[in-house]
Order: sequence, then structure tokens, then C-alpha cells
Amino acid sequence: MSGHSKWNNIKNKKGKEDAKRAQAFTKIAKYIMVAVKEGGSNPDFNPSLKAAIDKAKAVNMPADNIDRAVKKGAGELDGVSYEEITYEGYGGEGVAIMAHCLTDNRNRTAADVRHVFDKCGGNLGTTGSVSYMFNMKGYIAIEQDEDKPIDVDELMLDAIDAGAEDVQAEDDVIEIYTDPKDYDAVKTALENKGYTIAASEVTFIPDTEIEVEEEKRAKIERLIDSLEELDDVQEVYHNLAD
Repeated sequence: MSGHSKWNNIKNKKGKEDAKRAQAFTKIAKYIMVAVKEGGSNPDFNPSLKAAIDKAKAVNMPADNIDRAVKKGAGELDGVSYEEITYEGYGGEGVAIMAHCLTDNRNRTAADVRHVFDKCGGNLGTTGSVSYMFNMKGYIAIEQDEDKPIDVDELMLDAIDAGAEDVQAEDDVIEIYTDPKDYDAVKTALENKGYTIAASEVTFIPDTEIEVEEEKRAKIERLIDSLEELDDVQEVYHNLAD
């Protein structure tokens, strides 16, 4: 797994979310509502909800917004019903792309996603056309602190002991991968050890990444960015190397 690209993608995405905070809050609220509807309103017994709340806190979503989304998902407040759907396709140079959506209007979302693929030179495929290139994993990132460096060997042992599958260390970040079912336990164990989590989520990780020459990247990146800007798109997964 090529982890450092994942970390850079997270940092870049966070910058975009900071610039479009209201849209980010709306997307995460949908995520929370669906998680509650599928697994209940107690995050201690609903890992998907706990992950959604972690994501909300990571972008400083107000507690009132989180609570309101939970109540809407539980039916305590009026709210829209959303369904999940993932669109798969290719950008230029054979880059695989998946757009995970939450929508209250499947026809609208399909039209919007298809328009972006067409406009940016991509090709929308069928279900399963690229998803086989990705694996769902728990992902945890811990940034290095120049003033108080983390003992990487010790962190690796702590992560493996907690159930992590893989640990990768770069100069500025240590990235930890888990089986999705072990994600919350590993994250909690590391927090209890005193580590500060910079980013964490259950996500799709590509088996391999595709290197693309700089002059050909712009169109692919515009496709990815345009998908992320759609209100119904929650996450965009791809195998474009950083």
C-alpha cells in the first residue's frame, strides 16, 4: 500500500473543506444520518456512526449540528431519507475513480456524476468496473512532532499489538492500516496510549497507484475535484499517485 499519497490527499482535501465548510457540514450530516438509520444512534455500538462523528469533529462541525443529524437519522426530527450509491469509472491515463454518494434523488445524482465524467474527459463505467482495484481499510494517521518526536518503533509495536495490519512511517507522518472491523479498537488503543490522531477513517485504499506525467495530471485532478464539489458526493476514491 502506498500510504504517503493518502496522507497528502487528506491534507489537500482538508484545505478544500476548510474553504467550503458549509458544504462539508452538509455532507457529513448526511453520512451521520445514514449511519444512524443503519446501525442505531449509540456510537459505542455503531462503528460507522463513531467514524462519522470523528470525521465531523475533524472539520470542527459544531456539536449542535452533529446532535441534530443524529436525531434526524433516528427519526426524532423530520429529515430527508438518503440512499447510498457508488459510481465507478476512469479518468485519463487509466486512473480508476469511485464516487461514493448519498442521495435523495438517484436520477439527479447519476446525471450530475455522468456530466462531470464527460466534461473532464473521463468514462463512467458499470458497477464493479474499478472497485476490484481497491480494498476497504481502517486508516489512522499520526503526525510527527518536531519538538517531541514519536518513537516510531514503539508506535509500530503499540499499533500491531492493538490489531493493526500494517504501519508505514514517513518523515512527517506514521500511517496505520487495519481491517475495518478492528479500526475503532486500534484507534481507541492508540489514543489511550497518548497518541494524537491527526486523521482517521474507514476508506478504500488502492492496490496500486498510477504515476501520471505532470502535464497530463491537470485534467484528471479537475475530474476528481469536480466530483468532490457535487453536493451528493461524499467521498472520491482514486489510484492517482501523488
